[in-house]
Amino acid sequence: MNTQDAIKQRRAIKQFDPAHEMPQATENELLSLTMLSPTAYNIQHWRFVVVKDVALREKIKQAAWGQEQVTDSSLFVILCADLKAWEKRPQRYWSNAAQEVRDTMLPMIDGYYRDKAQVQRDEAMRSCGIAAQTLMLAAQAMGYSSSPMDGFDFEKVGELIGLPEDHIVTMFVAIGKATGKAYPRGGQLDVGDVVIRNRFNPGV
Repeated sequence: MNTQDAIKQRRAIKQFDPAHEMPQATENELLSLTMLSPTAYNIQHWRFVVVKDVALREKIKQAAWGQEQVTDSSLFVILCADLKAWEKRPQRYWSNAAQEVRDTMLPMIDGYYRDKAQVQRDEAMRSCGIAAQTLMLAAQAMGYSSSPMDGFDFEKVGELIGLPEDHIVTMFVAIGKATGKAYPRGGQLDVGDVVIRNRFNPGV
């Protein structure tokens, strides 16, 4: 499936075949593709918690107000982010670059993130959003459906997965074989309603 078709066909699916087992090779490929998603300064601060334990999924389902995707999906991923990844051996993120690049990038990483809690959180949310879309489009291209999810008790889910203090939970992505169709699109805005040419107020 080409990229355009994957974008057009991807819809949020709520019903998955609970009996379908995703091959390990497929799971590995999906996660490997997702890890090609961009992050600011290449710090790759997303962390993908793949939940396979049946009892744990059931507890998470309760924290997600009974949403069936949690337990019925073939691949259930909790997207988290390490807010302090920027200071944890940052040389890793540019280890393949030339020395002059490393000498430039490492101080920039420190200057961008240090003592800036809001920046750390904002970049984490942006990066996980990009990664989630990469994961869903890759799944679509490989014949799977997906459901992005944020309807859950974030604190409770963090407790259930033993979330470290310097990490946050950003969202879920459930992937599997659809047993039901997506609802009809509720209504797409016109391009003219969302695309602004140059500035909001042309007279400024």
